[in-house]
Amino acid sequence: MSHILKKWDVENEEFWESEGKQVAKRNLWISIPNLLCGFSVWLYWGMLAKFIQKAHFANPELFNFLKDGEPLGGDAYRGLLFTLPAVAGLMGATLRIPNSFMIAICGGRNVKFMTTLLLILPAVGAGFALQNADTPFYQFVILAALSGIGGGAFASSMSNISFFYPKRMQGLALGLNAGLGNAGVSVMQFLLPWIITFGAFGAIGGEPYQVGETQMWIQNAAIVWVPIMAVLTVLAFLFMNTMPHHHSGTTAKAVGKYLWMMALGFIGGGVGVWLLLLDWGSFNALLKVFLVLLAAVLLTLFLMKKATPPEIKSSLDSQFEIFHNKHNWVMTWLYTMTFGSFIGYANAFPKLIDDVFGFIRVDGAGNVLAEGIKNINAPVSSKYIWIGAGVGALIRPLGGWLSDKFGGAKVTHWDTIIMIFATIGAGWFVSQASVSPTPEKFFVPFLLLFILLFATTGIGNGSTFRMIPIIFRKEQAGPVLGWTSAIAAYGAFLIPKIFGEQIKNGTPQYALYGFAAYYMSCLVVNWWFYARKNAEIPC
Repeated sequence: MSHILKKWDVENEEFWESEGKQVAKRNLWISIPNLLCGFSVWLYWGMLAKFIQKAHFANPELFNFLKDGEPLGGDAYRGLLFTLPAVAGLMGATLRIPNSFMIAICGGRNVKFMTTLLLILPAVGAGFALQNADTPFYQFVILAALSGIGGGAFASSMSNISFFYPKRMQGLALGLNAGLGNAGVSVMQFLLPWIITFGAFGAIGGEPYQVGETQMWIQNAAIVWVPIMAVLTVLAFLFMNTMPHHHSGTTAKAVGKYLWMMALGFIGGGVGVWLLLLDWGSFNALLKVFLVLLAAVLLTLFLMKKATPPEIKSSLDSQFEIFHNKHNWVMTWLYTMTFGSFIGYANAFPKLIDDVFGFIRVDGAGNVLAEGIKNINAPVSSKYIWIGAGVGALIRPLGGWLSDKFGGAKVTHWDTIIMIFATIGAGWFVSQASVSPTPEKFFVPFLLLFILLFATTGIGNGSTFRMIPIIFRKEQAGPVLGWTSAIAAYGAFLIPKIFGEQIKNGTPQYALYGFAAYYMSCLVVNWWFYARKNAEIPC
């Protein structure tokens, strides 16, 4: 069976019913688990940081990372570990930029199987690195950066699936691909606390760590994905398809183009990671984060524009026309609110719970404790961390379906209003927990508001993505879908870094209040361009 389709016209009802539907379904249902694993390996660094931190605080000799030759303690150590999910987030978002334009250059099937194949490398590497508690921190940084391959996969996956379905069905199809793919975050957060409790991989998995009265095979959290992704690589290679107008020669030639584009993304992202880790002295920490992001984006775009072979450049030039359309920038702003929030909160949530509710920072008299003391009544975060991301991912198709029925702009409008209030409420309960000798009593309302917040990000994911095929013509919709998801994915970098900085300052609630202010700007932008009466493009 040839993986290159000879004809594709899904807006033709007869073709769709006779041929197109079955091909589209097959590609969608292979795409989903590949994307699920991509999200899992990309974002498991939030969980790995949590496990490493737990092992270290139980035994300071384990994972005793040094700064200037001195061990870190308390909030400084907690802040450092936020670097790992932030690096993975930064690289994953940067790799989405070349992935946004990859499908037309390399073909959908080639991109999908190569992405999953390459993602096996950081999973194997992390599995071995975690077996040695003396592994230097920089090695974990490198592995976190390589895991960004899974984050980049989203842009190409969504662009690819958009070509398989007619416009009238794209809300649901894209919602299923993204929603069930995003569910990889929740699956990972549910699976990992269990898989590290026993020697699941025998001699390959190495010895456990003694953490208090329990044993932990932290390395299992990475190794478990390797056999799964090996199978999914084979399925993508054998059964996925490439559009006839995306045919790019032999598989080997397409793979060469893919690797070249990925290399450019790694250079741009690598410079961003280097700038992130560089000591900027007294320079404002939050401004540094945004400048790092800007440098990674601009360098990657520059390399794609100037350092690509002619046969790639011609395709890129036509796709780069989206940057001359103001609605590309408007939708980037809006989609960052939804997906950027989802992926950022999912990346930071496991450690955020531990850092806010796992430590007491004031005594009974209200005196501030310098480093905080362990809260013996803290909630067991592993019981809850998977719920929010699971709700956000699984509810995403509902956002697409509601938008098919009522219009994406209207759904986005009301969804944003709820996001604003949920974020402010969560911030208030965090502020109360931070100054209470019994922070655990504020955990349940905080958790419920965060679950609501995750739900709104999921619905908003579906509604904003549904708006794009309406606003843009077919040949631009795919690149716009990829580009907006690329920039939004920087939420996986920004949110952990912002939380990390605010936790070091003892004010994590300020991060949430800042996010609420941004959501307010999105409410105004969406209303002005798309939701109000006589809007420029009602959708």
